[in-house]
Amino acid sequence: MLALAFVVARSCQQAQVRLTKEQAIERAEREVDFTPTRTAVRLLRQGLSSKPFWIVSLSIPRREGEGYRRLAVVRIDANSGKVEEVTAGRDRSR
Repeated sequence: MLALAFVVARSCQQAQVRLTKEQAIERAEREVDFTPTRTAVRLLRQGLSSKPFWIVSLSIPRREGEGYRRLAVVRIDANSGKVEEVTAGRDRSR
């Protein structure tokens, strides 16, 4: 019974959201080499344990209105604050 309580407590702790949306944005902005003009943020739970992640999209749209000059998506563990993945698009300003 004690072991079951430990497993349940541990899984609940891992499913907590300790990092705020604003903290996630700040962390994501430190990961890219440009100053975004648009930011989109979503909290997603992934995996069997429903582990929470902040998915932060940072971009600079093209002036013509379609597509992006710069785009990066940063995945951050919402519990630990660790940056798990950074996907950056190419500079398309030319």
